[in-house]
Amino acid sequence: MRFHPVLRPARLLVLAALLGAAAGGSQAQALPPGVRLGMTGEELLAVLPGLERVQRPQRLAGGVAGLWRGAPAPIGGLVFEPVYYLAGGQLRRVEWASAALPAPDLAAAAFADLVAWGRGQFGPELASNDPGSHYAAWVQGDVDVYAQRLDNARGASVRLVYKGRQLKDASEL
Repeated sequence: MRFHPVLRPARLLVLAALLGAAAGGSQAQALPPGVRLGMTGEELLAVLPGLERVQRPQRLAGGVAGLWRGAPAPIGGLVFEPVYYLAGGQLRRVEWASAALPAPDLAAAAFADLVAWGRGQFGPELASNDPGSHYAAWVQGDVDVYAQRLDNARGASVRLVYKGRQLKDASEL
């Protein structure tokens, strides 16, 4: 699906960012102003007072749990919900995820927009494209940023993740 030049998804992202900032919500790609990985949960809530507690937090390795949810934001025709993951009382990960839907062309367009945005912010990506999965990653200092698109029987989904860089030494490989 191609978008009219006036309605390019990137312009929708700018509009969503402006609306989100005006409403106290988060921007779709960049971390919201004042948000940084490693900040405490209290600091996060002070910067984004409109966050809502997640009813059933998703738990990841290392005790990381998605505890707070922000207002949904449009990216490339899809609606993304930001979730803020904490461990040990500190923000460790921020993830914008679209719901699985039966529109792989919208997911492809949103993923392409995220990759183009990432290239503009961080430079060339490290990419991986397998059947049903597309991945683009960047490193910015001690932060990993990646976009992922999954296509499966339930539909297509896209997500953008910021997480602290975890370097492993040879003994952990």
